[in-house]
Amino acid sequence: MRSENHLHLSSHNFKSNTIMLKSITLLSLVASAAAFAPSTFGTRTSTAVFYEFGEYDDKMWDNEAKKDIYAKWDPATPRSSMNFNPFETFLGNSPDASGIYPGEKWYKDPQRPDVSYAIMLAEKAEIEERNANPKAGDAPGCAGCKN
Repeated sequence: MRSENHLHLSSHNFKSNTIMLKSITLLSLVASAAAFAPSTFGTRTSTAVFYEFGEYDDKMWDNEAKKDIYAKWDPATPRSSMNFNPFETFLGNSPDASGIYPGEKWYKDPQRPDVSYAIMLAEKAEIEERNANPKAGDAPGCAGCKN
């Protein structure tokens, strides 16, 4: 009789141990999966990044457009995609229509016009005039400059 009771008890213990082990395993899987689920309480849900491109983004980035941006540029205001010197070079490169230089995040190759030697000579004269008479506040290290 004792062995029958012992056999009955041990099979009962085996069943309950198996059920408990399955329950613990299931709870562990649910808990570990919850660790990788995104939390919606108290966190920011949007991961969208907004960058404001310049006024001439996806438009012709010719000398007239650059002169327009230069006329609006304020050297005392911090540099941004809407406030930059389009004629300023950085490491030998010119900025795109948003003031971003090649190799920097958000740089977009601008739409450039056809050029000729005569146009380049006229632009050279404008560059010399602009360099001889810089805007007030245009100095290395000013808020609106890259350099």
